[in-house]
Amino acid sequence: MKIIVDAMGGDYAPEVAIDGAIAAVKEYGIEIGLVGDEDKIKGLLKKSKFSSELISVYHSQEVIGMNESAATSFRRKRNSSIAIGLKLVKDGQGDAFFSAGNTGAVVCAATLTLGMLPGIERPGIGTVMPSLKGISFIIDVGANIDPKPIHLLQYGIMADIYTREILNKLNPTIGLLSVGEEESKGTDFIRDSHELLCQSRLNFIGNVEGKHLFSGDCDIIICDGFVGNVALKVSEALAEALQKFLKKHILNHPLGILGALLLKTSFKKFKKEIDYSEYGGAPLLGANGVVIIGHGRSNAKAIKNAIRVAKKEVEYRFNEKISEVITQH
Repeated sequence: MKIIVDAMGGDYAPEVAIDGAIAAVKEYGIEIGLVGDEDKIKGLLKKSKFSSELISVYHSQEVIGMNESAATSFRRKRNSSIAIGLKLVKDGQGDAFFSAGNTGAVVCAATLTLGMLPGIERPGIGTVMPSLKGISFIIDVGANIDPKPIHLLQYGIMADIYTREILNKLNPTIGLLSVGEEESKGTDFIRDSHELLCQSRLNFIGNVEGKHLFSGDCDIIICDGFVGNVALKVSEALAEALQKFLKKHILNHPLGILGALLLKTSFKKFKKEIDYSEYGGAPLLGANGVVIIGHGRSNAKAIKNAIRVAKKEVEYRFNEKISEVITQH
């Protein structure tokens, strides 16, 4: 197995991409292809004093910036690390692709380079979220901000397979994110999507609200990419704010400091549970190839775990299972 990694994508590239790739090679024993500025990558590999035949380097002359237009940048920068990395997967020189770079550019490039799986019209980004009962899976969090009801049904089908195969949840429950639990609530788009999901073979439990994002009462939450991305960003910001609030109030009182020392183990577990780097990257479901998208602020740990997610998708032949199931709906 060979995972292609965009070494130039992300706020801290290429250093963290290389550190994450090295950690993945050490832990998982898989082959990694790093795409980016060859001189920089080889210089950092030499500096790390890690030498392995499992790491190869592919040169790219261009980098798509985080703030560049997705479609325009991909068309203009055919020699970017994202474009070359995805072409390597398409040509069979890699089994999966990971990038912590421009999300829109990755979605656009993956759609145009790899194409879509048969029966899937639009890709969706899914992400694992911590909940009071373990974890839940949310799709879409940014790939398609103006979907049709049929796209949400397809998200549900793909998320159902992902949750069963990758997250090991049998018969996962699926909810549609809306402003109320009643089926009459929401826009025409939500009501039409609700009707389609009701008619499917999925374990659809109806509409869910924002409070269900972390309750754990629903294994899969479906929404459009605009709402999903806002929900994700708010959740990440809230998690960071909670940690800062706790630290500020605890350190302001001697008894608080004493309590913190006594609860040190619990605080470590809490921090780990809400740490996005623990969950790695978000799978782009629907593309005709394994594509994992990382947070722009991904550190080496997040990248190592994202490579683990990519490895698991390849091992479980995830896309083949989607193709098999989608024809039944």
